[in-house]
Amino acid sequence: MMNKKYRLLLTLFIGLFLISCNPSSQNISEGKNPNESQGEKRIEVVSFDEAKTFYSWTADRIPMVSAHRGGPYSGFPENSLEAFQNVINHTPSIIELDVAITKDSILVLMHDNTLDRTTTGKGKVSDFTYEEIKSLNLVDLDGKETSFLVPTFAEALEWSKGKALLTVDVKREVPFEMIIEEIKKQKAEPYAAVITYSVDAARIIHKLHPDVMLSVTIRNEEELKRFEESGIPNDRWIAFTGTSERTQEFNEMLHEKGVFTILGVLGNLDRSAIARGDQIYAEFIQKGADILATDRPIEAAEAIKGLIPEESSKMKYFK
Repeated sequence: MMNKKYRLLLTLFIGLFLISCNPSSQNISEGKNPNESQGEKRIEVVSFDEAKTFYSWTADRIPMVSAHRGGPYSGFPENSLEAFQNVINHTPSIIELDVAITKDSILVLMHDNTLDRTTTGKGKVSDFTYEEIKSLNLVDLDGKETSFLVPTFAEALEWSKGKALLTVDVKREVPFEMIIEEIKKQKAEPYAAVITYSVDAARIIHKLHPDVMLSVTIRNEEELKRFEESGIPNDRWIAFTGTSERTQEFNEMLHEKGVFTILGVLGNLDRSAIARGDQIYAEFIQKGADILATDRPIEAAEAIKGLIPEESSKMKYFK
């Protein structure tokens, strides 16, 4: 009788053990990332010559998104490596990030001059050492504290290699020399472009390091003329055309020079997409925008994927 009961208990135990080992029975909330199974959607550019080729406009170009401030979503704070990873789990992307400087001259990712909005700290970024900032946690869009930490610029460059292209927004207090020094140190020229807001700033960076791509603001023919007279070859340009839609004719003018266009849909145009439907992202691409800089990179990428050509000379960079 005891042997029969023992065999019954043993069979029950083995059955429960096998069920618990079945991956399909495990709950996502147990620490499994639901995006891990999808795999990364990478863009891999391995040399500066490849970067120039990638950003040289061709009729078979692949429309893309640029994740503003790294593409924050609920649970994924802006300018965090975790936000970057979340975006490329869904779509290949350019990652736009912001670089600030600490009291002890460490370059960190931070948009605001203060820590208040995006971390558990208070006060100006430049009043804290990196060790002090490293002790803080990042806060997401909903104001909820996460376990994620403020990354350094060096960590962002290391993370991005072979995964994503970057556009680097340099905060006013940060010397361009430090940005270029870190890009050179990490050999990040193939995938890290620097954002500029004037011809003078673009000239400074080009003089510091000619082998780096530049995001340059060209919203009209007058600004285009200034850059044509700047001495900076247009194979270094990625043209940010502003946060209002440009005419198809103006975009084509840039395309004729082999220049990619970035339309900033962040803000009003993103809100229009929420109100009117995400199909408007596709309309921007059809009118000549090549890259959409957006606060909604996952949704925008989904809306424009139908415009990706079946065959493209750029396809080799998408992994």
